[in-house]
Amino acid sequence: MTVSDGGDDAQLARRAANGEDQAFTLLMRRHQAGLFTFARRHVGDADAAADIVQETFVSAWKALKRFDAARSFPVWLRAIALNKCRDRGRRRAVRRLVFGDRDLESPEAQRQADPAPGGEQALLSSRRRAALEAAIARLPASLKEPLILTWLEDFSQQQAADLLGVSVKAVETRVYRARRKLGEWLSDDDI
Repeated sequence: MTVSDGGDDAQLARRAANGEDQAFTLLMRRHQAGLFTFARRHVGDADAAADIVQETFVSAWKALKRFDAARSFPVWLRAIALNKCRDRGRRRAVRRLVFGDRDLESPEAQRQADPAPGGEQALLSSRRRAALEAAIARLPASLKEPLILTWLEDFSQQQAADLLGVSVKAVETRVYRARRKLGEWLSDDDI
């Protein structure tokens, strides 16, 4: 069975809520990569993003009976993932308060994925992506969240507003401020 088998998301969610494990497995396969990308952009760390994806699917499984089929399943999943990202951010803030910035400067925190083979261009592209991801990670949550949703996840401003519980104008303003801040932090050589 492939990821595209089994029907649309709402049908699979309904079947999974009725106890069909394979339907939920299909939903996970279908949305895992997108959720990982979303979480990684938000937290800036691949290992933490993988944990967030797992936590998101556990929470989604528990809440499936409450899923509203009139809602977009990917948007619903990202709402759960966004809450997991926020929870992680709060935990990190407490750790930073207790331990200082040591954990942020550790080799694990500074580690970047190895660039894919392909020569100098691939390395340059990897560096640019890393610089952009690091800059996005520096943004405050109020700017980072709407930017990731609209600019990187291709959500409409209305969908982002609904997910974040703010107005469309607030999303528009925050995305503008986030992009302006990124422009200040990154030179043309970085991106």
